[in-house]
Amino acid sequence: MIIPPIRRAVSPYPVHSSSGVPVLANKRRFRAFNVNRFGKHDAYDLHSMKNYVIAGGSSGIGKALTQQLLAAGHRVYVLARAIRELEQHPNLQFIETDFSVPAPVIQGLPDEIHGLAYCPGSIQLQPFHRMKEDLFLNDYRINVLGAVHLIQAALPALKKPGQSSIVLFSTVAVQTGMPFHASIAAAKGAIEGLTRSLAAEFATSGIRVNAIAPSLTQTPLADRLLNTPEKLDASNKRHPIGRVGQPAEVAALAALLLSEHGSWMTGQVLHLDGGMGQLRLFA
Repeated sequence: MIIPPIRRAVSPYPVHSSSGVPVLANKRRFRAFNVNRFGKHDAYDLHSMKNYVIAGGSSGIGKALTQQLLAAGHRVYVLARAIRELEQHPNLQFIETDFSVPAPVIQGLPDEIHGLAYCPGSIQLQPFHRMKEDLFLNDYRINVLGAVHLIQAALPALKKPGQSSIVLFSTVAVQTGMPFHASIAAAKGAIEGLTRSLAAEFATSGIRVNAIAPSLTQTPLADRLLNTPEKLDASNKRHPIGRVGQPAEVAALAALLLSEHGSWMTGQVLHLDGGMGQLRLFA
């Protein structure tokens, strides 16, 4: 539906008549406006059910993101090797997929996809002289090629809504050199390049592409790095903000990027790392 150009900013929420403050508790549906490249305003409903595809959505950050999207009333398709601890939900569909194999079989995607997040990852920290070629290849396959295969399979459905979003995941270790991170930093560095390249290529199709670069987050993947009080305390102290991240915090940023609230952002790598990537504290 095409809406004639408007002369002033329009809040997507109802505004209190006297204070001008948006009233967020109202459950009615409201329209927001997106200015497309032709200068026209496309209307979309911030509260309508949308289809989201979450790879790795059964654990860690992906699980937290799945739960947040379901709580917001959306339909979520989770691609993972096992559904694990996700509770059954009428808007949740599980698609068994293994992104660690050379040519993952991807099927069962919806005809229209409003947002896609690729969350699988790996943490294999070793001294560089002990790293074998297989380690580099495995990290690249899981972190990069898995995302490539999924995006290629989902691309027709991502183009269908006219406005959609892709969220990928990097790591603080790309920007901040860290010992023993050579393999994963190389793979996630490729993700950052892929993010910017696809953002440029897909812009005219209405598909935004961004990445999040978190620091250590308390997930099952990072359990062996945080599985004792001493390890957790040491990791907390390495972050200027004084603690490691939580899956729900990273998922909240991903949810924003997937939504219309992030509709003017593309090609960005956002650092959500407790200050580790930019700050140095002196005793």
